[in-house]
Amino acid sequence: MAYRRTPAVQARLDAQREAVLQAAVLLLAERGYGGCTMAAVADRAGIATGSLYQHFANKAELSVHLFRRVVTREMTAVHAAVALRETPRQRIAAVVETFAARALRAPRLAYALLVEPADAVVDGERLVFRRAFRDVIATEIAAAVASGELPEQDPVLTAAALVGAVGEALAGPLAAAPPTGSAAPTGSAASTETAALTETAAPTETAAPTKTAGTTDVVPALVSFTLRALGGRDDSDA
Repeated sequence: MAYRRTPAVQARLDAQREAVLQAAVLLLAERGYGGCTMAAVADRAGIATGSLYQHFANKAELSVHLFRRVVTREMTAVHAAVALRETPRQRIAAVVETFAARALRAPRLAYALLVEPADAVVDGERLVFRRAFRDVIATEIAAAVASGELPEQDPVLTAAALVGAVGEALAGPLAAAPPTGSAAPTGSAASTETAALTETAAPTETAAPTKTAGTTDVVPALVSFTLRALGGRDDSDA
């Protein structure tokens, strides 16, 4: 007869799996994919490395689940910000503003999500991530074109170009951000970044970016670029 887990055993395993994923998110933000090894994750979660393999077959599988968890949180923040804006152009600006500001608030994590070399399966997840952001923007572009707010254009093509441009523009500032340590004191840049991982930014405001050299004007510049690239008017044109 096949062994069936009791509810108590399943609950314990589910709690352990959740602890593993939380530990992996924090390690990813501190050390990136390179430092997010199975042994390191197990140690941070307070379990034996062998126990970790009960939940994830290898680092690639763990990385995929880790990536999806963080991306889901980011998409939730973007959708919350978009829902507060009235016009398609404002909603498009909200996507870029929220995404960029949150990336700069947790630069090591964002660098790992966007550009750090990783397993091929993670690259596949990155493609899904970019398409999700593209689709949010494309929907708003289509609405703006239909209402005459923006000139005629291919919404999906324009949105894909914007996602690529924003990601490329953020790569430099994210790579230049100082590394974070696993034992940073409260109030440090590292603890600020860690806090950004445990909650979604309040939907009524954009998360303030960490102030690293050269990033002060990145978010407003990206929003301005986006609105101009769409063929509409930026506020500075008035």
